[in-house]
This record gives sequence, C-alpha cells and structure tokens, in this order.
Amino acid sequence: MNTLTRVVLLLLLCSASLTTHASLNVGYFKQGKYVMVQGEQYRNGYLYNKSGDKPLLHLVTLDWPPYIGDQLCNKGWVFQFTISLLADQDYPVYVEFLPWARAVKAVESGRADILFPEYFIEDASPSDNYQGKTRRELLALSNAYPGGEIALLKRRGESDSFEGNLNALKGATIGVVRGYQNTPEFDAMMDNNEFVIVEAVDDLQLVKLLVGKRVDLIIGDPKVLRFTVSYSDLAKSEKVTLLRGLENVEPALRYNNLYFALSKAKPNWRGVLNDINKGLYLFKNSGETERIIEMGSSECY
Repeated sequence: MNTLTRVVLLLLLCSASLTTHASLNVGYFKQGKYVMVQGEQYRNGYLYNKSGDKPLLHLVTLDWPPYIGDQLCNKGWVFQFTISLLADQDYPVYVEFLPWARAVKAVESGRADILFPEYFIEDASPSDNYQGKTRRELLALSNAYPGGEIALLKRRGESDSFEGNLNALKGATIGVVRGYQNTPEFDAMMDNNEFVIVEAVDDLQLVKLLVGKRVDLIIGDPKVLRFTVSYSDLAKSEKVTLLRGLENVEPALRYNNLYFALSKAKPNWRGVLNDINKGLYLFKNSGETERIIEMGSSECY
C-alpha cells in the first residue's frame, strides 16, 4: 500500500469517527475501492452490515490485545479483519466480547455461531463443557490466517532448564489460562498430568501468578501478555513491576496460526464455513489480509 493510499484511508477513518461518534465503522478495500461497513452497539456487543442478505451470524470473542480487544481504539486487527471478511460475504454480524471459557461454551453449545480467534484444535482435544466429547466433534475449523508465537515465560533473571524439549519441565508448576489451546505437545502433556497446572481466568491474572511466585512458568503469546498488562487498569507502578518481572524462555515453542471455529450445532455451518474459506482466500490473494494487519496494528499508536 503506497503512502497516498495510507493517508487517504486514515483520513476516511478519522472522518467517520468524528461524524458518527456512536458508530464503530470498519473498512476494507475491494477491487481498488474502499468499502465502509457501518457498525452500531447492539445487545451486549456490536452489530455490523445489518442489511446483509444472508442470515445473521453471532460471533463471540475475548479481550486478547493487541490482536483484538473491546477497549482498543479500533478493536484490534482481528476484529477489523473478521468484520470485513464476513461483510464482504454479505453476512450481518453480531460480535460479543466474553471471558474465553464462556465464549467457548457458547459456541460448543450452539448458542453462538462462531468463536474467534482460535488456535488449531487437535482431533483428540477434549471439551471442557461436554464430557466424552472432543472439541472437534463440536466445532469445525476454518482455514488458517496469521497469528503469533507461543512461548514459555519466566521471572526475569531466573535460570531455566528448557532447551526446546518439554520433557525437561516435567513436574514444573506452570500457569495457563483456562480453556486456551497452547501447543499440541504441551496440551497433551498437561492432559496427562505431567505438569502441575495452575489455571488463570485471563492473561492478566496469568502474569500476576508468575510475578507473584505462585508458578514456575507461564505459557502464552508473549506479545499478548505484555500488551494486556500495559493496557490494563492497574496503577502505573504495578504495571512496571509486572512488565519488568517477565522474561521469555528461549526458544519459543511454536508459531500458531489463527482460525475461526464454527458450531456444528448450527444447521448452516457448512455453508458459512465455505464462505469464510472463500473470503480468506480472496483477502490473502488480494493483499487485503496484510493491509488490515498493518493498519489495524498501527492505527492506534
């Protein structure tokens, strides 16, 4: 995207923000033309493209900055990307922010249509909501789109025995966010009780567990964990303490792509899945995915 296009787009976004303060507009480019998708507050979240011809989709997500967050000025690039992709396929979209475990349950139960963003779900991964069921029995995954690293984090200055082999950490006390997928190997070892697991309700509590010496290590996306602390409501001094207390464990465990997870309890899930995969293909090939990531990651700063 050239400099002139970037400037024009920023002016459009700023203008929309000034003239329609109550709306939450999202924009994307299609065949060289800028398309504005009108948004408004609706129920417990936000409604977009309400005049779309296809059935309304109820999406549930979480606060997971910098990728997505209700308090981010642009809701994050994953939010912008999702609205753009589904509106381009002519779906009205209702997005609701929930704690992650509730969001997972809403889609596994069929109360909502789509959970996002989700990591890859292994075939054998068990559901926390339905005993005897795997998550893949309840959810269908889209094709992948860009994500981020998953790594272990430790308290700054402390030594660790990790050199890339998780077997070296057997018996360690590790903090995880309840309901999160991490990596297939880590999750399998966790399910086999090879670590002592302490669950947090969200990423901020996870960091507090580590710095407060309640766990040896935590696992997550380092960018998300640090961003969550920085944009929390904590006092500045507490933020500084938490951020200074973190250190990545090298090497990172893996790069995780992101996915949309669709409820198989919905009768039209196959058609929606096909439309999402079509949209992912079109956005990637046109360069729109990269543009939205670039703009959505920098617009607030």
